[in-house]
Parts: sequence; C-alpha cells; structure tokens
Amino acid sequence: MKFTIEYIEYAVLIITRISMIFFIVPFFGNVNIPVRIKIALSFFLSLIIMNSVDYSAVSYQGMLGYSILIAQEAVTGLLIGIGSGFTLYILNFSGHMLDMEIGFSMAMEMDPTTQVQTTISATFLTAVFMLMFIASDMHYFLIDAVVDSYKVIPIGEGIVSPNLYKIFVQYVIDYFVIGFRIILPVFACILVINVILGILARIAPQMNMFVFGMQLKVFAGLSLIFILMNFLPGITDFLFNEMQTLTKLFMLSLAGSS
Repeated sequence: MKFTIEYIEYAVLIITRISMIFFIVPFFGNVNIPVRIKIALSFFLSLIIMNSVDYSAVSYQGMLGYSILIAQEAVTGLLIGIGSGFTLYILNFSGHMLDMEIGFSMAMEMDPTTQVQTTISATFLTAVFMLMFIASDMHYFLIDAVVDSYKVIPIGEGIVSPNLYKIFVQYVIDYFVIGFRIILPVFACILVINVILGILARIAPQMNMFVFGMQLKVFAGLSLIFILMNFLPGITDFLFNEMQTLTKLFMLSLAGSS
C-alpha cells in the first residue's frame, strides 16, 4: 500500500476512533497508564488495521467534510468505549451504596485508577474487577472488538440511531438494578440491624444506640464483604458477559442494525 495523501488521511481517521476507545475502556483507559503508551498502542494497532481497511470506499468534500468524518469517528469510538466500560461503573456504584450503609462513606480516598474521590469499598471492588479483567483475558476481547468494529462499522458509516438510545436507556436501568442486586444481602442485614436497634432504643433508651449501632454495622458489613468475596468471581463473569453483550449491541446500533 502506497503512502499517499489518501492513505494518511484514512490513517488519521482510524487513529481517531482507536484513540477514543483506548482512552475510555477499562484497563487501557486507566489514568495510571501514560498517555504516550496509549498513543503508541493506538498508532501501532492502526498500522495493522490499515492493511485490512478499504480506504477508497469513503468520500468527502473539502476540509469541512473531512472534519465531519473525524468527529464522526471520534463519536463512534467514544460510544464503543462507553459501552465497554459501562460494567465497571456498576461495581463502583455498588461500592458507594455499600459504604453508605455500613458507614464507610465518610472515609473518602483517591481512586488510583480514576484519580477521583471515592469510597473504600468502591476502590476495593474496582481493583478486584481489574484483576479479574486481566486474568480472564478480557483485554484481548477489547482489542478484538476494536479490530472488528471496522468490519461492522466501516469508516464514515457510523450513525447514532434511535435504537442506540433505547439500548442506552435500558442499560442505565440495568445499571441500578444490577448494582443493587450485588449488595442486596448487605442491605437486608443492615435493615434487620436497624429494626433491632430501633426496638432496643425503645426498650432501653439510656443506651447510646448511635455508637453501638455504628460499630455493629461496621462489623456486620465487613463480615458480609468477606462472605461476598466467594461470589465475586461469579459476579465478575456476569459483568464480563454484560460487557461483551453491550459492546456488540452498541457496535450493531452504530452500524444501523436493529
């Protein structure tokens, strides 16, 4: 393949989509990974994909048309990246809700993977998710998804269809449902503890139920988290399946398929 102006223009379009994906998806989008590494990975993967893309199929008129193509590829990569990283936010949400129940929400810390303030349990669940992510070779799935996206969504043909909006709304609903289901045992246990504390407060009002209740909730919460560890592999497998499904649905919707 000759290095013509058309070749360079299409290389820029390919790098644009890949860069947007790699700056968002789990593991590759980690803020601890230097930007130069992300750019280098996007560049070398683009060189590989260039050999399998028909760069004569897309036409545009002038600089404005080319700018629209770049923006279109950036939006396509952004949406694919959001679809791939959606499941990571579910565990983060579960961790926040868990800490609100057991009283750890007052102890905020900096999440090293996102560089934002978060709770202890959210950081812990996110770290476990990333370890399972690497151990399950899900990072290879993301690379395959990037390559396959050019077969499903050729350059310049990505469209934001109404079906994509429906999929996004449905998974926002599932986001809350799955997040609550993960920590439902903790919710149930804390509810029982609150009922017991309420009864004790009526029977023995001289007892300091606030101090006693906080200690009891922390103990019960940590015990349930320890028990929850046995179910984390199954939870992460379910989330990985959701990640694959959502990524494929986003790609098909961007391709105009229903």
